Amino acid sequence: MQNFSYDHLYRFTFEMLTKIGCTESDAKIATEVLLSADLRGVDSHGVARLSGYVRLWEKGRINATPNVRVTHETPSTAVVDGDSGLGLVVAPFAMKVAIEKAKNVGTGWVSVKNSNHYGIAGYHAMMALEHDMIGISLTNASPLVSPTFSKERLLGTNPISVAIPAKEEPAFVADMATTTAANGKLEILQRKGLDTPTGWVQDRDGNPTTSANGVKDGGALLPLGGDREHGSHKGYALGAIVDIFSAVLSGANYGPWVPPFVAFLDPLPNLVGEGIGHFFGAMRVDAFRPADEFKSHMDNWIRRFRSAEPTPGNTKVLIPGDPERELEAIRRIDGIPLLDPVVKDLTQLGERFGVKF
Repeated sequence: MQNFSYDHLYRFTFEMLTKIGCTESDAKIATEVLLSADLRGVDSHGVARLSGYVRLWEKGRINATPNVRVTHETPSTAVVDGDSGLGLVVAPFAMKVAIEKAKNVGTGWVSVKNSNHYGIAGYHAMMALEHDMIGISLTNASPLVSPTFSKERLLGTNPISVAIPAKEEPAFVADMATTTAANGKLEILQRKGLDTPTGWVQDRDGNPTTSANGVKDGGALLPLGGDREHGSHKGYALGAIVDIFSAVLSGANYGPWVPPFVAFLDPLPNLVGEGIGHFFGAMRVDAFRPADEFKSHMDNWIRRFRSAEPTPGNTKVLIPGDPERELEAIRRIDGIPLLDPVVKDLTQLGERFGVKF
C-alpha cells in the first residue's frame, strides 16, 4: 500500500485521458469525477478503474470525442444521447441539463442512453447542492446480480444517490448500491486475497459462498438483504426501479443486455437499446418552501439524529455522507492509498502510453 497525492493522481489521469483523445475540458471533468471516488473512500470506483476505461476505448466501445446532446425534451424533462462517450463526461452534462430545467420550472428530470460507466453516483447528485437543490442520480450497470430466487444474472449493482442541502451542517448524501456490496468491493478483496462476508455472493448453482471470486466463477452478486428472509426482495425491487428509470425510459440497454464493463467480454448480440443508461433529478428546494427555512430544518433533522443514543459498543449515529466527508478531509492531506496491484497496473498503463506514473 502506497499513498499518492491528489495532484499526482490528477496529473496522471488527466494525461492518460488526453492520450486516448479526450479534449482537455472532457479530461478535466472525467478526472475530477474519477478521483472524487478515491477522495471519498470509494476506492473501487476511482483511479483503479482507469485502465478499464482505456481498454474499452481500445476495443472501440468508448468514444473519446462524443457529441453528447439532448435528443428529446419538455420544460422539465430530457433524454440525453451520450454518443458512447465516457460516462464520467456524459453524466455531468446530463445533470447540468436537469439543474437548468429545475432553475426554470422547479424540477428537472433527465434520462440518458448510449453512455458508459459513470463513476460514483454521489458526484452527480452532489452537483445540485450548490444551487440549493436536491440531487438524484441513478445508473444501471453490467448484469452481475441475480434477482431473488434466481441463478441468472439479470441486474447490475444499480446504485442510487440522493444529495440534500443543509445550512450549517454538512449535506446529507446517500450513495449506495442496491446490492449487499458493490462489485468493486469484490475486486478489492480479490487483490487482498480475502473472503467476502456471508450474504454478498452466491455460486453458479445459487448456493451461498464467501469466495471473492464467486462472480468470476459464474456466480452472482446478491440484492441488498442477501436472501429473502433478510429482505433481498426489497433490494431486487430497488435495483429493478433503477434499471427501468435509467434504461427502459431512455432507450438504453436494460437487464441482461447491459454491456459488460470489462473489455474482454463482448456485448450480447441483438441489443435492446443503446449503451448504458442513467437517470438524474434536480429539485429546487424553494419550489416547495423557502430554501433557508428548509435548510434550517435539515440542520435540526441532522442534529437530532446525530444525538440519538448509540447502541452498546458504538460511539455515535452517522448521517449519510459522514464517512466519505471525513475520509476526504484526511486524504486531501495524507494522500490517497493505492494497493500495490493497482500501482503496478497504473505504472504499466502509463508505460504503454508514454505517461509517467
